[in-house]
Amino acid sequence: MTLFRLLADFDGRIGLGRFWLGSAVVALALFGIQQAAPVVFGHDAERAVAFAQAFALFPWAALAAKRATDRGSSGLYGILLVCAIVLPGQLRPLLPIAWAPSLDTISLIAWLFALVDLGLMPSAREALAEDGANAKAGAWIQSRPSPSIPSTPSR
Repeated sequence: MTLFRLLADFDGRIGLGRFWLGSAVVALALFGIQQAAPVVFGHDAERAVAFAQAFALFPWAALAAKRATDRGSSGLYGILLVCAIVLPGQLRPLLPIAWAPSLDTISLIAWLFALVDLGLMPSAREALAEDGANAKAGAWIQSRPSPSIPSTPSR
């Protein structure tokens, strides 16, 4: 899979390695833009960084959709996780200041859930293969006759 397809296509599946590789590429690109923006864009550096951050949502959503598909969920699930991470921060200027802790909590919970589910858990294929191997071993263990204890007459 090419880097362009990894970051721009919503179809297919990716494993943990490619998910982390794609996430690192996007994060390093954003970091580079943030560092270079004041030199390249001068007074419009904030706008350029905001545009880059908004544009980075597309590759992150593509990565999350493919990884969610690999985990056995819908691609829409991955996209919704990315939205739950990003949108509360975008809603902050529109809501009263009292909503800020709630929005931060929603974003943090979604980020942690995405980290565990998409970034740490094995793919559905690997889990099925492990369950299949364990089921065979379990069936073998259960098929052996268990020694029975003779009953003793009670008085």
